[in-house]
Amino acid sequence: DLAKECDLAGAIKSMFSGEKINRTENRAVLHVALRNRSNTPILVDGKDVMPEVNAVLEKMKTFSEAIISGEWKGYTGKAITDVVNIGIGGSDLGPYMVTEALRPYKNHLNMHFVSNVDGTHIAEVLKKVNPETTLFLVASKTFTTQETMTNAHSARDWFLKAAGDEKHVAKHFAALSTNAKAVGEFGIDTANMFEFWDWVGGRYSLWSAIGLSIVLSIGFDNFVELLSGAHAMDKHFSTTPAEKNLPVLLALIGIWYNNFFGAETEAILPYDQYMHRFAAYFQQGNMESN
Repeated sequence: DLAKECDLAGAIKSMFSGEKINRTENRAVLHVALRNRSNTPILVDGKDVMPEVNAVLEKMKTFSEAIISGEWKGYTGKAITDVVNIGIGGSDLGPYMVTEALRPYKNHLNMHFVSNVDGTHIAEVLKKVNPETTLFLVASKTFTTQETMTNAHSARDWFLKAAGDEKHVAKHFAALSTNAKAVGEFGIDTANMFEFWDWVGGRYSLWSAIGLSIVLSIGFDNFVELLSGAHAMDKHFSTTPAEKNLPVLLALIGIWYNNFFGAETEAILPYDQYMHRFAAYFQQGNMESN
């Protein structure tokens, strides 16, 4: 009754059709477009976003295949063995959670995640890797996020101590960003800049270019399987009546416990050790949602 009274079905339709339901920032909320494997048009301000989504996916595929196959060489001619994702919030929690959850599908590349601006986080990771065979992914939409850029500059300084010449930065750094000017100034080849859009909230960014670390960890084909699974759930969410709709039922149960039982705490307990980062990821998703 509550779902009907507040026109939940109408709100779901608004989200999927690209209406600006993020009222605080006046933006569409379209992570569903990132995993829209049916490839049906999804419009934002009258423009279909799917061609751009598909173009970035294609670029991620080409790049990841070159890294994984060893065709991409570092500044001394060696293949990449380690990938360090530098991000914070959604640019760290989602990719870290998924790469851990999908470890059974992992290839030979070693994945590392740095988020804390406290210098010990990056220092501990840099102890484990070799500048000749390490690729850094700098995940910052604006390329100005203070914590991320502090860590990115630490990584760059460490790399240049070994590599010497700034021209080598382009072989060992890629950007997940939209600020081509700042990316270029950092020394990254803008051909290795992977874009996403303002209708992608941080909580859902793992499905966008921010998920490049996932692609590098499990391969592009497995990433597509991940997108397809999410798309199947999106279809279920958008078409199933409330009484049988899994996300709707879970949300309503949460409201029920909170309002009628006065429950103030919700525990998320992953039983599978591979899912050990899920609680941190979901905590952000839940608490930042309006």
